[in-house]
Amino acid sequence: MDSCLAVSYGSGGVNITHKDRKGRPAMDETQESLSGRSELQDQEYLAPLLLQKDYPAPSVFTVENLLRDARRQKGLPVGLVPSICVLDPDGDLVEYLHAADRAHRHPTWACYHTVLDTFTQAGMEVGIVGRVVGAPFAVLVAEELFASGCQLLLSITSAGQILSLGQPPYVVLIDRALRDEGTSYHYLPPSPYSSLDPILREIVWAQWNHTQVPLFTGATWTTDAPFRETEAQIAWCREQGILAVEMEAAALYAVASVKRLDIICFAHVTNQMGQTEGDFEKGEASGSETALQVISQTAHLWNSHRANLCGQREHSVVSEAEQQ
Repeated sequence: MDSCLAVSYGSGGVNITHKDRKGRPAMDETQESLSGRSELQDQEYLAPLLLQKDYPAPSVFTVENLLRDARRQKGLPVGLVPSICVLDPDGDLVEYLHAADRAHRHPTWACYHTVLDTFTQAGMEVGIVGRVVGAPFAVLVAEELFASGCQLLLSITSAGQILSLGQPPYVVLIDRALRDEGTSYHYLPPSPYSSLDPILREIVWAQWNHTQVPLFTGATWTTDAPFRETEAQIAWCREQGILAVEMEAAALYAVASVKRLDIICFAHVTNQMGQTEGDFEKGEASGSETALQVISQTAHLWNSHRANLCGQREHSVVSEAEQQ
């Protein structure tokens, strides 16, 4: 039977309907043979990803309980990770830091799946987890980091160029990410994008020193399937003004929005999706020097903002006391 999928968007999510060439609801041959019926069925359905979502409800499985038992099994004491941490999906920065003897294993990190290293950058202790690739893994590790004392999480991920801003490599501050992955839909109801907190965007963008690292800002496409980046999807993303494609930002911004976490995602645009030989070059030291500059600037701007907030609160408390 010749049929197609009809997709419509509504408040309940994405509706997908099998249609025949005349636009009538249809079953494919496999469905017909399994059901033993050949008549058409008039049935619309939602993708399972969008079913049974009770967004305000707490999770039965919690990160705190996972880490509790991981510490018990590993014989680890309770401890805090650095307040500033980094996700390094490619792992190049982690390797660079180890080669320079700058990275050291964190003694109390209890994650079952990763290693947390620490290093000093511009006088600040920073935690880093390498090879955290894809939305589900990134969010799992992010939740564990914040449960362990992280207060600012940076993700610096390699990305493929959609709209050209120049010859790669270059860096984009991701201000919103197209939700073409699955993890974000477990945190937020369906919508096209998840976004960087506007205050965090202003902190970074308004005072960024472009002489150290030129920085662009804009939207990316977060995908779960890098080898399904088709010509039609890329063309559609270009029409939407999307700059690059990556695999983590939409989910990280979703969990940040729901749990009010400080997460900032950068796309290190390093390739044109392998369309030319010699692609995927990240620059000096596989992009590590650029990544360190991004970390330094962002951490400094975030710390300065927090210090200003503390100063304003102290001034307000003193003023109120004097008035009394």
